[in-house]
Amino acid sequence: MRHALVIRRASGADMPALLALVAEHAAFEQLPERASRRPGSLTDALDHDPPSLHAWIAQIDHAVVGYASATRDFSTFDAAFYLHMDCLFVREGWRGHGIGLRLWETVAAFAPAHGCAAVQWQTPWWNRDASRFYRRLGAVEAAKLRYGFSLDDT
Repeated sequence: MRHALVIRRASGADMPALLALVAEHAAFEQLPERASRRPGSLTDALDHDPPSLHAWIAQIDHAVVGYASATRDFSTFDAAFYLHMDCLFVREGWRGHGIGLRLWETVAAFAPAHGCAAVQWQTPWWNRDASRFYRRLGAVEAAKLRYGFSLDDT
């Protein structure tokens, strides 16, 4: 029996499932210390009106199998709003079943409906599977270095 995939908006009520996915995603990207240490802030960002963070959960029956998240930002170069897809993650064992594509399609449909001219994101240089996936979508790579500067020791 084949079960239906459901992609739905995430809210603060989804925090336990979302935090588990974020932790798996951070471990996969070899950044386990980056897993969300501020669940209250994550809840607030999802439940704010309007939301500061947009997120979607992929679910099959009662199993949460992946997620995507994004924020709306403005590009100085393009003089236009864009959607920054911060995360797209599918749990191991569920990859290769079209779940990532459905999450991507959800994000891609959300962008123009919210006044965004483009979607931008990044992936680790070593994640060849993700790079192939994004190229198949028609995405174009931009070689840049990404920097971060923490302003918070907590």
